[in-house]
Amino acid sequence: MKQNRTKLRRNRRITRIRARIFGTPDRPRLTVAKTNRNMFAQLIDDSKGITVVAASSIAATKGTKTEQAHQVGETIGKLAVGKKITKVVFDRRDSAYHGRIKALADAARKAGLTF
Repeated sequence: MKQNRTKLRRNRRITRIRARIFGTPDRPRLTVAKTNRNMFAQLIDDSKGITVVAASSIAATKGTKTEQAHQVGETIGKLAVGKKITKVVFDRRDSAYHGRIKALADAARKAGLTF
């Protein structure tokens, strides 16, 4: 089957970004994924292939999508600081840095993470 052109372009963007980003135990990768309904964020140590901390907006049902993304950013920041992680590498995948992605990143910075 032929792959849809939109999916092909999306996969190329993701691959291009991931080629330059690698999470370490000292500085894990903060990956952000968004769907039409929810936001997901996780800190990944690529050297071991494990997820250190994760948060999502599934439990947060109040507020707009941007407000929910802000809550996810606060949550992931607090959990990371609780595990003594302050520096991360930001992986926005194929999403542009505005709107919900920016709200999550700003909230994580406010909670104590450094990108």
